[in-house]
Parts: sequence; structure tokens; C-alpha cells
Amino acid sequence: MTKPIPEVSPNTWSFLRDAMIKPTGFREYDARWKYPEEINLPGMTALGLGLGTQMRRRGIEPVIAVANDYRDYSLAIKNALILGLMQAGIHVKDIGPAVSPMAYFSQFHLDVPAVAMVTASHNPNGWTGVKMGFDRPLTHGPDEMSELRDIVLNGEGAQHAGGTYEFVDGVKEAYLDDLVGDFKMSRPLKVVCATGNGTASAFGPELFERIGVEVVPSHNELDYTFPHYNPNPEAMEMLHDMSDSVKASGADFALGFDGDGDRCGVVDDEAEEIFADKVGVIMARDLSKIYPNATFVADVKSTGLFAADPELQKNGVTADYWKTGHSHMKRRVKEIGALAGFEKSGHYFLAEPIGRGYDCGMRVAVEICKLMDRNPDMKMSDLRKALPKTWSTPTMSPHAADTEKYEILERLVQKLVAKHEAGDTFAGRAIKEVVTVNGARVILDNGSWGLVRASSNTPNLVVVCESSQSEAEMRAIFADIDAVIRTEPGVGDYDQTI
Repeated sequence: MTKPIPEVSPNTWSFLRDAMIKPTGFREYDARWKYPEEINLPGMTALGLGLGTQMRRRGIEPVIAVANDYRDYSLAIKNALILGLMQAGIHVKDIGPAVSPMAYFSQFHLDVPAVAMVTASHNPNGWTGVKMGFDRPLTHGPDEMSELRDIVLNGEGAQHAGGTYEFVDGVKEAYLDDLVGDFKMSRPLKVVCATGNGTASAFGPELFERIGVEVVPSHNELDYTFPHYNPNPEAMEMLHDMSDSVKASGADFALGFDGDGDRCGVVDDEAEEIFADKVGVIMARDLSKIYPNATFVADVKSTGLFAADPELQKNGVTADYWKTGHSHMKRRVKEIGALAGFEKSGHYFLAEPIGRGYDCGMRVAVEICKLMDRNPDMKMSDLRKALPKTWSTPTMSPHAADTEKYEILERLVQKLVAKHEAGDTFAGRAIKEVVTVNGARVILDNGSWGLVRASSNTPNLVVVCESSQSEAEMRAIFADIDAVIRTEPGVGDYDQTI
């Protein structure tokens, strides 16, 4: 295999012949590129050959389940990836179009050691990528991605005889059967199912109907142009639309899914948008009654309530704050035997006996319906109001180039740690500690905090703030952390702010 080249002009002989891969597409826990500006189809074939070579080097049985999300270019990209895998002598089991958790499920259902899901996740059209893994339910983390990157970019992909292709039908039906089990609602429940015309449109409405939920449809027609908004339940545009649907229909709540169905967002019966980490606390409260003394993992962007909530403390919960990112979180949940992991972005990792440990928006939706079934006298807004009050920002993303963001972050972490060591204040309060497991989480003496980290998927930093006291303190924390960020000229404008 010859080395891929980082850039080729479209509409040239070379573009249709030579593998082009921009190196920055290899990220911490999956691969993402703008297509066709940053990767072409021969480049995707080179990635498949590299992935197959990685499997063989690790002594993994040469069988892989492969799927694609519902975008107009995803099938062509998947086929190019499959060609490379077959060149490496891999037996490919193609399960067709799918949400990412259906691909993860197929590893268990088909008993195969590896998976590759072609998806841009929640990124807008024009992006593509691959989520992949060898050790179910885990997906590639930094070590595996670094190894794969070197194989591909150094031209070390090795051809091997024996590659075969098989289309496997019926996985979607088995996945839905697995989600439903023998559960049926015992109370009436009316739910807005918001899928933003993305891949989850082929799953969500049917799933809810099968468990006895009345469905209020919201953009459930498959349409890869995404005519209303990009399906991303962390974005305020989608959450506001879900809120409007609740108001118009009188639904009990709304559940929204991202472009590849591994995340779930919630709007309650009062049309209040509940950030995903708070939904995680609601679920943890319920699950810790059934499974006392459980351990829950939360990512560093998440609310401090996992550690501070009196109800969770009463139920003996251990809270573990860990690195943001679906691969980091899956691995941590498995390593420490946690019951579940919760990420502010809406990735939830429900382990045995609830789920299999991978992030599945559909599984979360079913478990939220079960939670409501166990609390027949409660509304979703009641559960929200029962939580200790905190004031949180949305997840905000100032621009920082992929080639610069980690160096920028390293300097920001040093500046924030120096502030702590110098005895400086944030929002007029003493800094208790700066947690640097993933960026810098500046924790104040009253438990309020502000975070800056680098996005693993897009050319951005990530900023989140939470106050246990007031909106004014939340804004003051943001102002102080933003002032430090603004010392870096390589940081651009925010996608949204408070």
C-alpha cells in the first residue's frame, strides 16, 4: 500500500485514483472528515485496508460487522471501506443502514469480534467518519486510533487473501426486539418522538408504539437533506423545536435523537429543556433505589450533582468523574464495573443488567419510559423540580483549529492551574481545585465550576459552567473563564453563548 496524500484537488485524475486522507481526521476515539474535501473514496478504501491490517496484527478473528447511517453519501463511503477490509482478507458482514447502537448490538447478536459504523454522528451534512471497535462493547480509544493512524498514513496496510462479503438481513428487527423485551407500559404516556429526519426516524416511532406509548411525531420522515435542523439534541435549535411540539400536543415529554441514534435529549411536560446531565441524575436516582451502592461515571462536562445530590448519597452512590468522549466513558464504565455512565452530550452507557455498556439513545428512551412507569404519580417536570437547583450553561464551542487546539488547551490549563496556585478567585470565590483529567475543570469552594477542554470531533474548544448558587454566579464564572480563553489569539467566536 502506498502512503495516502493529505490533499488532492477534486475533479482531477488523481482524485479518482489516489488515496487522499487529511491526517487530522484521526481523532481521539473515532475518525471524522469533511467529504470529499478531506477524504476521498480511495482514501476510505485505504482506511479499510488499514483497519483490516490492524485486526490481523492484533490476532483478531478476521470478521467484522459494518453499517452506515442515513445520509446520501454514506453508502458509497461504506462500500469503499468494505473494499479495503476485503483487500485485507476480512469477512465483512454488512448489516445495511443502521443507528450506531444497532451496529454495536450486531457484534453481540452475530457474535463477531469487530465493528465499523460509517457515520458523521451529529455533525452536519458534509461530514463523514467511522466509529469502530474490537473489544465489545468498547470502541477505539486514543491508543487504538493512534495505531490505526500510523498504519494508514505510513502506507502499512497489507493485502491478504480470503476477503469475503455477506449481507446480513434481520438485524434491525432483532435490535428492536432486544430493546422492547417483554416490557409494556402500564400507565398512559404521550411522547414527542423527535428524530430531525435522521437515521433514528426508522426506529423511534416503532419502538415507542411497541412498548405502548402514544407517539407525537416530530420530523420522523427519513430525509438526508435535514430540511428542518441538523439532528443534535444538544443544540438549542432542536431542543426549542421539541419544546414547541410539547406545547402544541400536550405531551408528557419529548425525546430527541441525534443523527446516528446513540444520544437522547429530553424536554419535559412544561416544555422545559432538561440538559442531559440532569436527566442522568434523574435516572441515577431511580436506578440507585433498585441497585443501591451503585457506581456511576459522569464526564467532566456534567453537573456536580452526581457527587453532591443528597438522594444519591442516601442510596450509597459512588460518583466517578471521567474524560469526555464515548470511547473514554465506555471503557471507564467497564473498567470500574459501574452500573451506568452519563455524558452531558446525551451519550448514556447503561451496563448489565440494564444494557450492554454501549451508548444507545433508544435504550435510554425505553429506560426513561420504564422510569415513568415506576413513578405513575410523577410528571417529568416533578422529577426535574425534585433535583437541587443549579444554573448551567449550554455546551459552548469557540472555534480553534484542529492543528492548534490541543496546544492552546495545554497553555490554558497551565494558566488556570497557576491562578489556583496563586490564590486567585473565580467569580469572587476561592478556587478549591482544578481537575485536569480532561482539560481544566475549575471547582470553586461552593461546588460551582467552569470547564474548558478541546473537542475531539470538531475544530473547537468546549466550555461549560455551572453554579450551585445563581444565574449571576454562572455568568460570572463564564466571564472569568472566557477572559482566560481570550488570552489565546487562536481562539475564535463561540457557536452559541449565554
